[in-house]
Order: sequence, then structure tokens, then C-alpha cells
Amino acid sequence: MPSDEFLARQMGDQPPLLAGGRKPPDKREISLRWLSGTFMTGITSSLLMGVALFGAMEGREQLAIPAEALASTDLSDGGLTAVEKGSRLVQSVVTAKPADRSIMEVSTMVRDGDRDVVRRQPFAHVKIALAAIHPNAAAKSYPKFNPLKIFSAGDAEAVSTVRTGVIYGAEVDSEISLRSVDFPLEAPGHPFAVSMTLDEAEETVRTNGSVLTDGSVQFASLNYVDPRRFGSNRLELDFSASLNARVIAENVSVASYSPQSQQRVDYIDDIIPVRKAAALSEILDGAGYAAEQYEAALATLAEQIKIEKIPAQAVIRVGVEQTGESARIIRMSIYQHSSHMITVAMSDNNGFVIGNEPPPTPAIRTAFDETATPVAAARDLPNIYDGIYRSALLYGMSSGMVGQLIKMLASNVDYQSQLRPSDTLEAFFSVADDSGTVTDESELLFVNAKFGGNTIRLYRFQHPEDNSIDYYDEEGRSARQFLLRNPVPNGKFRSGFGMRRHPILKYSKMHTGTDWSAPRGTPIIAAGNGVVEKAGWAGGYGRQTIIRHANGYVSSYSHQNSIAKRIKPGTRVRQGQVIGAVGSTGLSTGPHLHYELIVNGNKVDPMRIRLPDGKSLEGDAYAMFARERDRINALLDIEMSNKELASR
Repeated sequence: MPSDEFLARQMGDQPPLLAGGRKPPDKREISLRWLSGTFMTGITSSLLMGVALFGAMEGREQLAIPAEALASTDLSDGGLTAVEKGSRLVQSVVTAKPADRSIMEVSTMVRDGDRDVVRRQPFAHVKIALAAIHPNAAAKSYPKFNPLKIFSAGDAEAVSTVRTGVIYGAEVDSEISLRSVDFPLEAPGHPFAVSMTLDEAEETVRTNGSVLTDGSVQFASLNYVDPRRFGSNRLELDFSASLNARVIAENVSVASYSPQSQQRVDYIDDIIPVRKAAALSEILDGAGYAAEQYEAALATLAEQIKIEKIPAQAVIRVGVEQTGESARIIRMSIYQHSSHMITVAMSDNNGFVIGNEPPPTPAIRTAFDETATPVAAARDLPNIYDGIYRSALLYGMSSGMVGQLIKMLASNVDYQSQLRPSDTLEAFFSVADDSGTVTDESELLFVNAKFGGNTIRLYRFQHPEDNSIDYYDEEGRSARQFLLRNPVPNGKFRSGFGMRRHPILKYSKMHTGTDWSAPRGTPIIAAGNGVVEKAGWAGGYGRQTIIRHANGYVSSYSHQNSIAKRIKPGTRVRQGQVIGAVGSTGLSTGPHLHYELIVNGNKVDPMRIRLPDGKSLEGDAYAMFARERDRINALLDIEMSNKELASR
């Protein structure tokens, strides 16, 4: 065997070679770079996981409210199999801030024969967050989306009488009748009487004041005298009473909307601020709840507190369990100045018992905050059409009024697009009484709609020349378009303007219009106001109607199956009026409408030409409109978005 000395010589006795002259690492030492890198990696990972978890919880500080988790989770086997990858098992509910709904009395003036009658009338002013959860909103019935009904004007003439009147420039306490007559320029038939002194005039008013106020007609012929000088205990008249509009706030709450399915159960927290002391039943009625929904909860609360008069600045928090179109109250809490007072909740026996305070929510502290914040909820929002109908009906507007609102906004809003969390609607309309009841006589005076970055503000105005009623923007332009680009709202675009191979003649030919296909018999509406020039057979065009509009515009409608009975040469038509039905007469391969637009004798592309605005007010008509617009703006505390009155 080799000796140790021999092995040492073979292996060498020199130290190992090291690159760069470094020493070999000592296992007992710690690397500072390794330690700091590991520490920073751990902190970064924790922060990223925290941000992801916070975003998934949508800012909530608890994983789930127990009642919400139980109500929102489907424990059946069928529900578990329907869950898709990436969907949330427990949807969070973000409570929206309450929007305003107030009733105010405003002085209006209506023309009655040769007199102007001034009287006080109640109006409703609502501000609606459209992308909000409204309890029982899904139970409201309204017509399905139908473009033809939206754009069609029907056969009846538009009503040209203003039942509500115009906003009067001053406040009155009782009904006043005014009649204006020409100032007499000829010499009076009776001699002038001796002028009364100021003291004599005051004594006359003190003595005969009660007699003057009993009649339906009053004459004013004295110089202005401060009415406070007549303040006396001997008079029953109170000249110093405030003439400001009385605002009666109602309690209406809004929470972000969630589309409901028949199998899904949602849990909603509804926050109701009490701005004026009232009975708890009245507060819940004003918030849209039915008596059978809250009777059991109120019976339990009545044993602990006085529910006949809930003080102002209180907040009612209602827990609602909604299944499909039905909703029931399962919890009710009362707060005073953000402090919890009492809570009743539904037990397993379907009866209400005293319960603990529910988990805190910031909506209690901000219930009286007038600045409405966008409602952001991680759930599918409805389209604009459904959102307007559901919210407006819940806020007391009638179905006919909402239908009118839909038609007013149709030229600027795509009703099939999805709502955004920031979309809002503000409306001002007349009501029958202080409770806000809407009747057939109610009229819509003002609308302010915001959809994304598009703001539409419209005012009602009756034109003094033809007494026609329309809605105009701030600058006096009509909400109606001058011409519609599609006379078949239910049709589908098939062929555009330009050169194409003719489907029947089999050679290239200029296509001088646009084709809209639809089933045979689908109504065709007039693109704008005008006079019928031709209505009959036109060779290859089949049955054709030609309408002449203002400023050199002419529209043509060809291949009709039939022409409406009243449509004859010389007949005046309105925009949206049905003039015929889709057919396939003439050189046609199938039922469709061939629509042409002619400007100063030249056929142009109806889809690309820049059309003029609708009717615009000028001169005295614009001055009258501006006064009405400014009175509404002052009444609702609205600032003009674009002032260009000087150019008028």
C-alpha cells in the first residue's frame, strides 16, 4: 500500500486556487445581500397579496356579513354546478347614498280666456342614481324596448295646451286673476278726483282691506307702500308672511341596483335618512315599502320605543332579502346621530325579536350627505332603457311620463348600452297634491340626464306663434332631430350609398340611398316634418312616397307594400308619423325600404351627411324661453353650463 507521504505528494500540499483572489466562504458567516434580498422579497409578496385581497373584497373590512353570506350562497346542488370559473360565490352589496325627492309649491300662471290666472301648485323634484339597487324595482311592470314606439309619433295630433302653465316670477299665497288692457289714450269720461294723501290711503286699506281680499278681482291704483306698515293686531291679514316656496322633503332611499334571477337570493341594506320628524310607517311608505312588509317589525319596535314620531336626523337601516321579484324585510335598525339605538331581526320562527347591532357601514355617517357619489358595485348593471324605467317608476313618475322622457332622450342616448355607475337622472314635474301623486294632468317641465360624459338638459316650452309644445336645450334648440337617418326603427341595415352590382339587373349601378330590411308590413315613419309631394306607383321604385322638408331637403321611401290612407299629395306629416309599410314592390328581391335623401336636388348619403339641428327659437320666442329657463334654474339651484345669451 502507498504510504501517507506518497499520497500527499500525489495530491499536492498547496491551497486551492480561487478566482479574483477571494477567500473561501465561511459557513458560519451570514451574507448581508442574501438576507436583505430575502427580506424585501417577502415584504413585496405580502403587499401584492394584500392589494389583491383588498380589491377582491371591494374595500370591505370583513369577509362577509353572516346574513348576507347565508342569503347569497346557494346551498343546493343545482346552484353549485352553475358557478363559473372566476365568479364570486358571495356578491358584495354596496349601499348607495339616498337621492333627493322633494315636493315644493310653486306659483304658476295659466292663460284662461282673456285673463292670466296665478296659483300655487305642487311640483316634485327628483334626483335619481340610475345604477342603484332599488328594493322592489324589479317588480315594476313597464313596456318592453320597442324602437318603433319610441320614434313613432302615432296618428293623433300633439296636445297643444299647457295645463300646468309657466313658472310665475313671484310667489303668491292665493289664486290671483290678472287681465291686461290697453292704456286709454283718450280723455276720461269722468273728472279726476282729488288725490289721496298717504295717511288717507293707509286708513282706507286698514278699513277696507278685508273687503278687498274677498273678491275675485282686485284693482291696484296706489303707489307702493311698505306692507309692514299695516301690521296691526286689528287685522286678520298677515302681510309679513314668508312668500318663499315651502319644501317638504320626503324620505326616499337608493341603493345600487342588482339584476335578479328567479333562483338567486340577495341581501340588501337600505339606508333611509329622516329629514323631518314623522311616524315610522310614513317614513317606510315614502321609501317604497308596503305595509305588509314592515307591520311585523313595527309591532316589535312599538314595544320598545315610540314609533309614532321618529325625530329628525335619525337614520333607518332596513335589511331586505330579495328573491326574484319578491322582497321581505328581515331586519330593521334605528340610529340617532350615527349612534345605534335599537335593532329588531327576524328569528327562525319568522317573528321579529330584539337583535344586536349589525356590522357598521359608512353609509350611516354619510346618509345626509347631499353630494351623491357614484354607485360602484361589482355586478352586472341593466341597460339604460331598463334603468330609467325601473328607477323613474319607483320615484313616483307615471308610465306615460317615463315614456315621454324616453322619447325626449332617444336622439342622444343608446338605450341598449349598459348603465354606468355615474349615470344620473334629474326631473321636475307637476303633481296633484303634497304627497306627490302623479295623474294624467301632470306634466314634465325639466330633465337633466347624465350618461357617461354626455349631459342632456331639456326645458318644456310652448311656442307663442303656433302654441306647439316641445322641449329645448339651454340654447333654445329643439330636442327633436331635423331628420331621422333610419325611417324603419325595427329594420336592419342591408346596403349603403354608393356603386354596387345591381342584384336584378346584374351590372354595376349607383345605389342612391340606403336599404333597410324588415318583415313585410313593418311600419315606415316619416323622417321629419314636411309636406307629401308624391304618394303612388313609381316604376322600378314600386310604391313610393316623397316628402318635402324645410330648407331644400326631400326624403323618398320606395318599395312599400302599402301607403297609409291619409298620405296623399299636399298632406302635412310630422316626424315619426306612420306613412306606409315595408314591402317588395318594383325592382326588389325581398321586403325592404329603399330610403333616399335629396338636398337641393342632389342625392346624398343619408348615413353620412351632416344634418342641421332641429327647430331653434329666435327673437321674442327665445326671450320668453330664456325667462322660463332662468326661473326653473333659479328654483332648482341650477347653474347654466354655457351662457351665450349676448349672441341672441
